[in-house]
Amino acid sequence: MAYTTYSFEDVSLVISHPSVGQYVATGKGLGSITTTMTTERTVHDVSADGSVMVSKIVGRNGSHTISVQQTSDLNKWLTKLYNYLEQAPASEWARISLTIRSPYMQDLIRSTGVSFQKLPDKPYQAQGQQVSWVLMAADVDQTVA
Repeated sequence: MAYTTYSFEDVSLVISHPSVGQYVATGKGLGSITTTMTTERTVHDVSADGSVMVSKIVGRNGSHTISVQQTSDLNKWLTKLYNYLEQAPASEWARISLTIRSPYMQDLIRSTGVSFQKLPDKPYQAQGQQVSWVLMAADVDQTVA
């Protein structure tokens, strides 16, 4: 019988900014990471006679949603980075870079020109929650195995 395994423990996330430093996350306080490509890579234009013109679009922008425990060190670091960028010159805003590695799945995602979409929503309940940080990226380079 064939089977495969997956472990989130194998996934690492590195977020860097030249003025603030970097944070390496390997699971502690991290709930999930989702990478979403924004630009559709192809568009079909259909003429009146039914012929189709296919356009290849080279945009590689996207976003990363990082869900973390609201009391985690990663949440505190992202808040510190956001607060710095809120006061910094505009030239600092999109200087974040982000790398996600999953060696077992042979995934490597490198993003540059990364900036915060907004502050995450803040849940307050009887039980601790996760908050989701959305970071938009000008260039998402995914190495596909």
